[in-house]
This record gives sequence, structure tokens and C-alpha cells, in this order.
Amino acid sequence: MADFDEELDASGLNCPLPILRAKKALAGLESGKVLHIIATDPGSVKDFEAFSKQTGNELIESKEEGGKFHFLIRKA
Repeated sequence: MADFDEELDASGLNCPLPILRAKKALAGLESGKVLHIIATDPGSVKDFEAFSKQTGNELIESKEEGGKFHFLIRKA
């Protein structure tokens, strides 16, 4: 896993909560910083892809490991 500046654990939360929490966390980050999100909702994979396209933030990594989904998003 690449380096990141802040971590958000959204495990156990269902759509749209992981996205809303990520949006709030990204708002507090400086441009270019990376947010690592951990989620357990399988729908979050498509959600974060769409979220990145809509917001212009870069989805660096998206992977599933041991039933958890990990996302790295770089703030635009």
C-alpha cells in the first residue's frame, strides 16, 4: 500500500456514509494529500470510482483484502 496522509475507517457503514465521511475528510486535507479509506460495503467500490470522477480527486488505488475494501484518494 502506498503512503497516505490520513486514514478513514468506514467499516460497517453502508452507502452513502463511506462517501460522505470521505468527502468530509478530504475537505480537511490540503491539495495533493492522500486519504486512505477502509470500507466493508461492496457497493463502495463503484461509489468511490464515481465519486472520484465527479469530484476530480484521483483514485490511486482500489483493492479488496480479507473482506475489507481499501481506497487511496489524492485530493485534487
